[in-house]
Amino acid sequence: MAAGRQRRAEAETFTARWKKQWHRARVGMRRSAVDYFRGDGSDWIALAGLLLMIPVIAATTMANSVWCSPAALVLPIVAGGLLLRPASLLGLYAAAATALIVESVQLGPYTEGPSRVTPGVVLVVAACGFFGLLVAQFRSRVGVPWRRGGTMLFDLRERIRVQSKLPKLPTGWHREMALRPAGGQSFSGDFVVAARTNGGRTLEVVLTDVSGKGMDAGSRALLLSGAFGGLLGSLPPHAFLPAANGYLLRQDWDEGFATSIHLVLELDSGDYELYSAGHPPGLQLSAGTGRWEEKSAEGPLLGVYDGAQFDPVKGTLRPGDVLMLFTDGLVETSDRDITEGIDRLTGEADRYVAGGFHGAAWHLIEAVAKDVNDDRALLLICREGPTAQIPTAQIPADASQADASRTARLSTMAD
Repeated sequence: MAAGRQRRAEAETFTARWKKQWHRARVGMRRSAVDYFRGDGSDWIALAGLLLMIPVIAATTMANSVWCSPAALVLPIVAGGLLLRPASLLGLYAAAATALIVESVQLGPYTEGPSRVTPGVVLVVAACGFFGLLVAQFRSRVGVPWRRGGTMLFDLRERIRVQSKLPKLPTGWHREMALRPAGGQSFSGDFVVAARTNGGRTLEVVLTDVSGKGMDAGSRALLLSGAFGGLLGSLPPHAFLPAANGYLLRQDWDEGFATSIHLVLELDSGDYELYSAGHPPGLQLSAGTGRWEEKSAEGPLLGVYDGAQFDPVKGTLRPGDVLMLFTDGLVETSDRDITEGIDRLTGEADRYVAGGFHGAAWHLIEAVAKDVNDDRALLLICREGPTAQIPTAQIPADASQADASRTARLSTMAD
């Protein structure tokens, strides 16, 4: 009993009460700061700080107008356009106008000397206030404050990246994915959704290219990646593309089409089916011959017409074989058709046959389409085993011979 009374007495001391109050204040400030950053809290802290800046700037201007021009009042106005809501912004503008009038009275007419409040200064301050109010009203209509907008875009980008993550494969298989948006942006119209179905014995991968590129296609890619991820594994493989086609048709977008390729791979046997919706063909490297073979399935673009039929092409990945799926940005440009682009891609991929394709996806995009202003995606599925042996006569000795070899193959295909 005595010990309990002693602890209660210690808890009621001034120091203990002060520590408890300080802890509550810190927690409250931290919560307010987090809410403000997320756009959920009040903007009174920012408003108070900016209102205090205005008399400080005005006093400094009246004390030394050479070093602190009357136009310095645009600083809190610009900051208010970014931080405050429209209603709070009007109060800030009233304070700035009052400070400008006081400066004009104290400094005297602008005709009597430099560093006075001139009509030009008034116009600059008014113009900044007008554009700041437009920005604040736009943010208010969108419902996303600037301090939350960047976080939201970052979150969207990470969601696309997580959805495009390929599942782990059993021993004897290797997979990797490389994605390069147009113009070095963070958002892309190309995306991948993948899952292991049938008790983990089947790998299903869908590589999709949404019409448009970069930021223009990023929002649609995010929406489709979520929808396609929900469909994948929930439907039989042959029903996936028809369901995806119906989903796009229901969106009724102006640019509502997309190309897609759907791989269904049995991990035990290496047998696969490849469904295509207007997508470039897949490429398979045979370890036995060292040659690349196109795998072209039949099917129209997604989102063009209802009742589309998608017929698969079948194949088998044996030990040492490689399957390569890609979007058209990697092989097709305005000055290069898809046949030439595929030939160039396979020529560069031949360099990785001897050493293996680990880490090759990113390097292949760099080598084949580094400066292309389009979204580029490349997916590699390798069944590890004996390395493919290419006859010596087919291996170019240097870059010039490699170009000559590719030119000769193109000429043969044209004939």
